[in-house]
Amino acid sequence: MSEEITAWERVKIARGNTRPTSLDYIGKIFDKFLELHGDRVYGDDGAVVGGIAEIENIPVTVIGHQKGRNIKQNMKRNFGMPNPEGYRKALRLMKQAEKFKRPIICFVDTPGAFCGMEAEERGQAEAIAKNLMELSSLKTPILSIVIGEGGSGGALAIAVADEVWMLENATYSILSPEGFASILWKDSKRAGEAAEIMKITAKDLKDMEIIEKVIPETISEKIEENQEGETLESQTVLLPTELTIENMDSLAKEMRIQILEFLHQYKNKTTEELTKMRYQRFRKL
Repeated sequence: MSEEITAWERVKIARGNTRPTSLDYIGKIFDKFLELHGDRVYGDDGAVVGGIAEIENIPVTVIGHQKGRNIKQNMKRNFGMPNPEGYRKALRLMKQAEKFKRPIICFVDTPGAFCGMEAEERGQAEAIAKNLMELSSLKTPILSIVIGEGGSGGALAIAVADEVWMLENATYSILSPEGFASILWKDSKRAGEAAEIMKITAKDLKDMEIIEKVIPETISEKIEENQEGETLESQTVLLPTELTIENMDSLAKEMRIQILEFLHQYKNKTTEELTKMRYQRFRKL
């Protein structure tokens, strides 16, 4: 994808309501998925989805932020902004994965945790802080993939992982560019300028070694043999800038391959190796 795309343009792409959601990726990448609900304390949160999945006979736990595509869906999903019960549900599933030695795959896509009064009353800060603490020492492999917006502690609560990957047009930041501009310049209209300064794109974060991998929204595919039976050279097929569920198949296949590589790479690591490597990863940041 062209490097001419600005950071602010990538922010708008990451926020697009036609962009694939966590459930879209789960449906395309995994062979089976059983969704589980509830935090066993307060209730179920539609902004976080999770459950047990299978990929090439490997059982895994999958968790992700979930947005909607219209007003009705976004009301159900709270626009992808989890309440405390969403993070407690995620942690319940993560501890279950640890117990049964299942790797964890997380899909990050949230503007941030919900900051309403009711969320604060139910312990939003404590829920996020507990996730950060527990994830740092969880005794099973963890992979987090930022597929859209990665906003603040709301994203980090399921992104304290052994590796963090980002899609090419995803963003990952401590707060929104609008919030940054409002604090720094008292003018949210300078969000585009703020986005450049904040270094929130996948390329920026890879250059700073905050993430391990950028997944391009450009997939190389082999052309079929021609009439003479000669295999033509591979060509690069460019996905449209606005990635949608209709054109995500090639990207999902590539992500599946890379997730399997991650699982095979980490399957033989001891719990001591995992936790030590994860601790060192975040200490260097």
